[in-house]
Formats: sequence, C-alpha cells, structure tokens
Amino acid sequence: LSIVREEAYYYAPQGMTKIMNEGWATYWHSKLMTEKILDPSEIIDFAENASSVLRSSGGRLNPYKLGYELFRNIEERWDRGQFGKEWEECDDLAEKKNWNRRSGLGRAKIFEVRALYNDITFLDEFITPEFCIEQKLFSFAWSSRNDRFEIESREFRQVKQKLLFGLINGGQPYIYVLNANYDNRGELYLKHEHQGMDLRIDYAREVLKALHRVWKRPVNLETVLENKPAVMRFDGKEHSESKGKAA
Repeated sequence: LSIVREEAYYYAPQGMTKIMNEGWATYWHSKLMTEKILDPSEIIDFAENASSVLRSSGGRLNPYKLGYELFRNIEERWDRGQFGKEWEECDDLAEKKNWNRRSGLGRAKIFEVRALYNDITFLDEFITPEFCIEQKLFSFAWSSRNDRFEIESREFRQVKQKLLFGLINGGQPYIYVLNANYDNRGELYLKHEHQGMDLRIDYAREVLKALHRVWKRPVNLETVLENKPAVMRFDGKEHSESKGKAA
C-alpha cells in the first residue's frame, strides 16, 4: 500500500493539470506545424491526424480538445479585449458579438494562465456560456429506465458544475467504509459521498464485484441515483439495487 500511495502522490501534480497539459501541447503543436514547419502539400495529412486527436465521441470528455479550445478562446478574448468591467456590464448582444478593442494581450494571457492555474481553476475561471454553446457541451446522467447515460442538461451552470465535480479528487468518487460487519453478517458496507454526480453504474458494479473477490462476503454501497438514496449490492452471484438507505 505504501508503494501505491507514493506513486499516487508522484503523479498527483500531473493529474491536477491534465486538461491544461494536453491542451497546451496540442495548441503549440498546431501552431508550430501550420505556421512554421509544414509545407502546403503536408497540411491535409496533418489536419487528418490532428482531427483524430481532437474528436469527441460516445459522450466522453476529450481533455485534448477541451484544453486546446479553451486556450484558443482565452487568447482570442484577450486579443479582442473581451474581459473586464466594461465587457461584463455590456448587455447589447450585437455589440458583444462584434467587440474588438484590439488589445493584443492574448499570448501573454495564456502564458500567465499556464503558469498560475490548475484544471479546476482553469475551467472555473474561463469557461463561459458562449464557450459551452460553441463547443456543444452538455451534462449527462444515468437513466435507469434505459440502462444507459443520456443527456441531462445543456444549461450552463449545470454543465460547468458537472465539469468541476468531475475533477475534484482527481475525478475519483469519495467512498468510505461505514461498517465491516454489516448486519452482523461480515458484509462490507460502503458509503459514497455524493457531490452532485451519480456514479457510473457499470463501473460501480464491476468495483463491487472486485471487492467481493477480496472480501469474500456481500458488498453494499450506499449512494444517490437520480436524486434518490439507493443501495447497490453484490452478493457474489448477482447485483441488486434498492431505493432508500439500508436499515
């Protein structure tokens, strides 16, 4: 366990800036290749390879694309002066759309961001409603009716909240042991500290199965599913879910 702990601490800083690291690398790779290195005959091949890195599929967040697009967005906004009190207090949508103070501060700003921010502060500070719309970001949740993840909301605050919650604790849920002899039967009883994001049911079931192999007794997990308390259970043969907390 001490080896696992030391390894986790070693990689923790990289985990805290994963989106920024991938986005920064992609940003400069694109800049150098398209502006300095490639000749015109190589552009199509480069674009094809780059698109495979930046594409999103299956409802999964692509850190390369999110980081890359947000760095580009920050650079453009600071180049055009789309920040500060005057910008924030402007209510004219047409004026904001064409806003360009020719500030030219974009490059300096992204270097500042790279030096001072981590993924959580990066997204919290710079993601805007306009960025979410442009990038077609949405939040999704598990549907017990259809037994799959489905789009839950496109509302900015909810999308941003889900993004941030997904980064807390390195994106891993907080789960604690409440009872190692639950109901006096040697069962393991765990509790998930729900922070706005439901567990992925398919992942949770596999974890319960793996824990059962180690514990050799049924494993219970108290959580929240679709805004309702629930207990997931694996007894060694089958999975079950019950509403409400265990007695």
